[in-house]
Amino acid sequence: MELRAFAERVLLTPDLEVKLQTPEGALTDAAPGPAARHAVPARPVNLQFAAPRRSPAMSRGEALRDERKRATAHHIMANHELQALEVMAWMLCAFPEAPCEFRSGLGWVMQEEQRHTRMHVERGRKLGLEFGDLPVNCYIWKKAMEFQSPLDYLAGLPLVFEACNLDHTLEFAAEFEAVGDLRSAALMRTIHDDEIRHVAFGIEWLRRLKPEHQTEWEAFETHLHWPLRASKARGDVFQWEARRAAGLSEEFISQVQQAPDD
Repeated sequence: MELRAFAERVLLTPDLEVKLQTPEGALTDAAPGPAARHAVPARPVNLQFAAPRRSPAMSRGEALRDERKRATAHHIMANHELQALEVMAWMLCAFPEAPCEFRSGLGWVMQEEQRHTRMHVERGRKLGLEFGDLPVNCYIWKKAMEFQSPLDYLAGLPLVFEACNLDHTLEFAAEFEAVGDLRSAALMRTIHDDEIRHVAFGIEWLRRLKPEHQTEWEAFETHLHWPLRASKARGDVFQWEARRAAGLSEEFISQVQQAPDD
């Protein structure tokens, strides 16, 4: 299957089952097509982006003893994973001139995002909530609309959103364990391991695409669009070892940890 066809299936098909269908066989990039920047992804009616402040807030800690709130947490995270998938598809359509190896890597990461979305959807269903029963936000998608280059994408999605998830996945795993939900905890740990590879993809390509005169940190900060900033690349419990496993340098990790909040 061509990468462009895969991207358009994810981006332009409203049927969730089709959007999350793993491509058969190897992905090729012989016909990347013309550049196209799609304003919104096609989604089923019950997963259309809601107006600001209509989607539910994330519950944490002891609140997760409530099964409904655990289901809601999976619903929110399913939407995060789906948005990441759609943003990656958008990138393939918007930047057909990007290096073939970079584009192929995106295709691989997209398949993991499909799996993550399915995992959260299925876990939410087990807890009594169908995906689409609650309003969903568009924050990740909205920020992607400011990306003007693959470097903007690398700084914003793998090195902020996914890097922050190195912390959040283990935070939620611990919180789910604390309330006795071992299946949800295991799910989060599985996603954590995948996020290490996704962050590794991000830093590898930042190094390969940045100007020679810039350091990794300079390239990272240069390509962030407010309100995304370095402090957004960390959660509450900072995971040094996960970042080392992803190939981030000690200096880069330290700068993320020490970045000011405002």
